[in-house]
Amino acid sequence: MAVFTLPPEMIQFYKTNINYISEHAVDADKRRYVDKNEAVKHYIDIDRYVLDEEKLFDVLPKKWKDAVEKYSEDTLKTYGIVPWHVNLMVINLTKAFEEKNVAAILRCSADLGHYVADSHVPLHTTENYNGQMTNQYGIHGFWESRLPELKSKDYNFITGRAVYVDSVLDDEWNSIKESFSAKDSVLSIERELNATFSKDKKYTYENRGKKLVKVYSEEYATAYHERLNGMVERRMVQAILKTGSYWYTAWVNAGQPNLEKLFNENSTINLENEKLENAYKKNQIKGREHVH
Repeated sequence: MAVFTLPPEMIQFYKTNINYISEHAVDADKRRYVDKNEAVKHYIDIDRYVLDEEKLFDVLPKKWKDAVEKYSEDTLKTYGIVPWHVNLMVINLTKAFEEKNVAAILRCSADLGHYVADSHVPLHTTENYNGQMTNQYGIHGFWESRLPELKSKDYNFITGRAVYVDSVLDDEWNSIKESFSAKDSVLSIERELNATFSKDKKYTYENRGKKLVKVYSEEYATAYHERLNGMVERRMVQAILKTGSYWYTAWVNAGQPNLEKLFNENSTINLENEKLENAYKKNQIKGREHVH
């Protein structure tokens, strides 16, 4: 959907490569099975620094250098670095555009969309990321996977056009603050709903491939969806617009290179993809558990 927010000078290149970008938006998660330094790029536990989002920047500096000076790089990486990494990915994409490196443009575009989306998930901004501290284990996948799976067909994904962002870092921190301000509602609404449902109505079993798996029932998901009052849809729509806007910003910052002259270097990309896929299948996840 982010591709269709782009201006005419960009959209044909991205439409031509839309399948690659869509399919490889999950590569960042696959790298968590290969690279021990990958997981921290997907989240930030804001509540390890402050409980009140209004006081966030009184405590935690926006700029990486200032935050390292105050807390140390080890501390920041322990609690997650997604806003800083999104900003770095825009810098990397800008460089890829400057160099007219198609393989790098596509990789960075796909990865950037993943990290932007993660920063729009409230449970990516809290230490209680899967409800494990409040007896709500599984809520992460419930919010960001099960609800869209059941309800996204009714979402309105029309976002308007991508816009130039003067400061990606400031903009990304605003998204983090919005996500963090919603995390209490995500948890409290599910906790209140849980008290009204028996376990046999809260869960059901569905066939997933060759496995029979336990999932939240459609009845329970619908009740949660209604009480959230469109929250998941709003965060998804904003993530779409931000992704397109950051792609556009990187292209402008690179001098608006002519993308019509670029060709898809499939051979290089496909070789790298095969290596990642093989490594992903052979390894256990490194770092924070996978909860999607």
